[in-house]
Amino acid sequence: MALKIGDKLPEILGIDANGNQVTASQLVGKKVVLYFYPKDNTPGCTAEACSFSYGYAELQKAGYEVIGVSKDSVASHRKFADKYSLPFTLIADTDLSLNQAFGVWQEKKMCGRVYMGTVRTTFVADEKGVITHIINKVNTKDAANQILNEIN
Repeated sequence: MALKIGDKLPEILGIDANGNQVTASQLVGKKVVLYFYPKDNTPGCTAEACSFSYGYAELQKAGYEVIGVSKDSVASHRKFADKYSLPFTLIADTDLSLNQAFGVWQEKKMCGRVYMGTVRTTFVADEKGVITHIINKVNTKDAANQILNEIN
């Protein structure tokens, strides 16, 4: 069953681009933007990551920590973060456990083809790690402002 508003973030969030484990208890006291995206270095995902990068200082000023999640490897995340100078954490969910816990690993359709993949979704949690908002219609080119405008 997918996590929903009112649920707590799972304690183990995954491994970041530097090979370190990220946990919910490390984030207590900060609001969290946890965004799921399909793949590093694709146009929409790059636009979304760069939007969060450009708006990162303003998000931090508002008390948010940003974390991106995809099924890409730690090495892929490291290259992606370095290429675009991303100042926030990227989690490698290679076993899809986080995608599945949040209910974003779903059947998708493109050009008549049906396949399983990550549905771009953003979750926002409060300082206690409780999910307060779920954004299903993500504006990839303006994701940071979308958070600041819709949530605050």
